[in-house]
Amino acid sequence: MKQFLLELFANESGQDLVEYGMILALFAMSVIVSARTVANGIAAIFTNVGTTLSSAS
Repeated sequence: MKQFLLELFANESGQDLVEYGMILALFAMSVIVSARTVANGIAAIFTNVGTTLSSAS
């Protein structure tokens, strides 16, 4: 049993797949954060334009 566990910990055959999955998850989180930041900026611009147009009339 001890030998089996040692071989299991030494086996690195699935390591690349896990690393690619972690990189993909990090990339997805950064895209989501960036999209939210851009969306908040655009919403602020439209709010400012709407306020300016309302006060102009």
